[in-house]
Amino acid sequence: MRTIWVINPNTTEAMTATIEQCARAVIAPGTTVTGVTSEIGPASIESHYDEAMAVPGLLRAIARGEAEGVDGYVIACFGDPGLDAARELAAGPVLGIAEAAMHTASHLGRGFSVVTTLARTMGRAWDLANHYGMQRFCRGVHACDIPVLNLETDPDARKVITEACRDAIEEDGSDVVVLGCAGMASMCAPISAELGVPVVDGVTAATLTVQSLITMGLGTSKRLEFAAPPPKDYTTGG
Repeated sequence: MRTIWVINPNTTEAMTATIEQCARAVIAPGTTVTGVTSEIGPASIESHYDEAMAVPGLLRAIARGEAEGVDGYVIACFGDPGLDAARELAAGPVLGIAEAAMHTASHLGRGFSVVTTLARTMGRAWDLANHYGMQRFCRGVHACDIPVLNLETDPDARKVITEACRDAIEEDGSDVVVLGCAGMASMCAPISAELGVPVVDGVTAATLTVQSLITMGLGTSKRLEFAAPPPKDYTTGG
């Protein structure tokens, strides 16, 4: 039995439950998926500061997973916080949901639009598109201006996000939409059905990619950059 941990780098258990449910819905027999909530960090990740504060809890979860023999990991935050550091710690594959969603969207059309939460996170999405070599596919990044923790509590959230997606594809001339937050994972199918275009959720895209890599017997290369970090003393404070 293969095991994948889908790690929510924030500390909100309700979001982890949604993420886990979406990941389990697409996984194949013979693989188990567990949603893991970070033990320390912010309640939501909506700034560079939040991302930085989320990384220690994420890496603690990865280290625990390695001790328990986990085969692969998904980092379920669209900023892909701590991805490179996590790859240093993990023997198996580690994917971020922005990375997976953008690559998946590039297979489905000539260009995609990202619809994220707050406007202040748009720059990070552009940075990641450039970092992953997706700038030639990414036609635009848009915000629905709904805070992360309101995605499940605001009764109008899906309607607002759907309209933001509609505006994005019309403005950008895109064929595909990428939802730019793990908290939007459950909205993929209804938005796609209403708009008539593929809508990609990074949680499911990353989960299936990790599963495929595990099935192929592939893990993170340990030859150079992603080798285990050199042992040294760390001061953690009181």
